Amino acid sequence: MRCDVIAVGTELLLGQIVDTNSAWLGEQLAASGIDSLIQIKVGDNVGRIVTQLRSVLASADAVIMCGGLGPTHDDLTRDAIAEVMGVELVHDESVAETIAAMFAARGRQMSANNLRQAQVPVGASIIAQTRGTAPGLICPVQIDGVDKVIFAVPGVPHELYDMFHRAVLPELLRRNGDPSVIASRLLRTWGESESGLNERLDAIIEELDAVGNPTLAFLASGWEGIKVRLTAKAATREAAEQLVAPWEEKIRAILGEQVFGTDTDTMESVVLEMMRAQGLCLGLAESVTGGLVAARLTAIPGASDVLRGSIVSYASEVKCDLLGVAPGPVVSEKAALEMAEGARMRLGADIGMALTGVAGPTEQDQMPVGTLCVAISGPDGSLTRTLRLPGQREQMRQFSVISSLDLLRGYLRDRSVE
Repeated sequence: MRCDVIAVGTELLLGQIVDTNSAWLGEQLAASGIDSLIQIKVGDNVGRIVTQLRSVLASADAVIMCGGLGPTHDDLTRDAIAEVMGVELVHDESVAETIAAMFAARGRQMSANNLRQAQVPVGASIIAQTRGTAPGLICPVQIDGVDKVIFAVPGVPHELYDMFHRAVLPELLRRNGDPSVIASRLLRTWGESESGLNERLDAIIEELDAVGNPTLAFLASGWEGIKVRLTAKAATREAAEQLVAPWEEKIRAILGEQVFGTDTDTMESVVLEMMRAQGLCLGLAESVTGGLVAARLTAIPGASDVLRGSIVSYASEVKCDLLGVAPGPVVSEKAALEMAEGARMRLGADIGMALTGVAGPTEQDQMPVGTLCVAISGPDGSLTRTLRLPGQREQMRQFSVISSLDLLRGYLRDRSVE
């Protein structure tokens, strides 16, 4: 069973709304063992919606359309589906009554255009609304003599989620007949480029291509690291996970400590847990990142038992006056170490970590843009590094966060071994 996704709405194309619905649907379909190969965004135009719908139905068994079911003139999903089905739209009185009752229950007057939502393609089944006014639709259609189905659900996320679990997924599973499950294992890495990882894993990729199941893919995700995803399909989740397990071991054997976590782990969650396990607390001094490291750490519940605080010492005089940095260049390993020691002392932390660098051409002209100096000061000694990071200002700052936390991860790992 293959089910693709079409998200309808000009606002998606203009970037006014981010299409999170398609990503969520892709995740749910994969977890249920239903292939989804194409996701499309299309604007509010009947002709273009019809063209994309026919194109997807030419190869997919089912399509989920999200959005375009509202009451206004530019909500055209119903019209497009009726055209593809080759039927008329008809007024469904039961839907109209449900919409009117919902407005009455809220003490609001219903506009006449809300009755557009009671227009239903002939032959379609209604997915009743429980949270809004627009009903969903299950629309059987024949394409070249083959039975297929179109699902139409609202674009409002919580309404979509409800209808998917209540009506869409059960119907897909019924049509699928032979249930299967897709399981993925995400290995999170840092320290090498996507192309470099690909090259190191070439032999594994060739083996996987020959086997066909599982599959491997890369996803570069900025300061989330580079993800290596293994995906397997089997009759049960346990069987799919068993298919993935030996390949995960092979990849780990090649990449070693570059793999910092799996699935929902982040570099910051891994570092927090390592510090917690060693009974340590952390104090930060941030210049180039302006508090981004602390922001990432404090986004994790329970971080307060590890993170003492962060001193955002952006101005040179703050580095000198508050952290005890000696006069001289403030983008250097020496300055970074003095900042780390100052943060450790000022914040009463076991370990101090500091970042100073150059994110843009107007800063510290004597150093290249992308320069990052990181220092760690702890009870077992200190560590400093100078890195050259790519990207424009914001990307460089984000890379500084994950790079410095990765350095701290290595420091903690070596400390635990000792």
